[in-house]
Amino acid sequence: MNEILTGIDGRGIATVTLNRPEIHNAFNDEVIAGLTSLFRDLGANPAVRVVVLRGAGKSFSAGGDLNWMRRMAGYSREENYADAVGLATMLRTLNELPKPTIAVIHGHCFAGAVGLVAACDIAIAADPVQFALTEVRLGLIPATIGPYVVAAMGARACRRYFLTAERFGVAEAHRLGLVHEVVGLDGLDDAAERHIEQLLLGGPLALAASKDLIRAVDRPLDDAVMADTASRIADARSGDEGREGLSSFFDKRKPGWVK
Repeated sequence: MNEILTGIDGRGIATVTLNRPEIHNAFNDEVIAGLTSLFRDLGANPAVRVVVLRGAGKSFSAGGDLNWMRRMAGYSREENYADAVGLATMLRTLNELPKPTIAVIHGHCFAGAVGLVAACDIAIAADPVQFALTEVRLGLIPATIGPYVVAAMGARACRRYFLTAERFGVAEAHRLGLVHEVVGLDGLDDAAERHIEQLLLGGPLALAASKDLIRAVDRPLDDAVMADTASRIADARSGDEGREGLSSFFDKRKPGWVK
């Protein structure tokens, strides 16, 4: 089964669908590499006007694939760093895509998937959707997604949700700025189409230049920030607490820090 589906319609709307519905579209290193390559190709394709990101089945994405996380638990610090750079590169490629991007969200959106949403230009969510940044429950941190989520939600909100790892719904996600619009599940496609129609009214070069302008006047994400976030998650993954968090998760027991 193709784990990433792509289609481009006659208007130049490219729809990218995470297609691992049996595991709620959780992603691994292979999916991450595939998305990176695909985003680069779509960004360079002059026929593409807008990129829409969706999930197949019951959820947008549950974040990291458990089998991938199990492998990471046994990686060295150097291997974890290389792996984290892959995710950081995919997110940056999506963030800097020279075409408008729309995240269309339903079901669950957890951990790394929140970073995908935050890296898109427009986010539309169906009620109910559950969001969560769950990394600390595993002794990890939302490092490579951090620059995008902090930019979307603000540092103050992240000081709560990065630390508590609690779930929050679409109303809270909208209040914080993570999503721009909340609709019923049956209105999700119509809402996406309304945004697409608005985007198609803009000049393609002007849209790309506008995105570049935002990065220029805001604090840009540079190689040093990417390297720093990858280094931080590599430290967390390869450290004692991260290994205990992942081990306890897979062993279905409480981690040592929970009394």
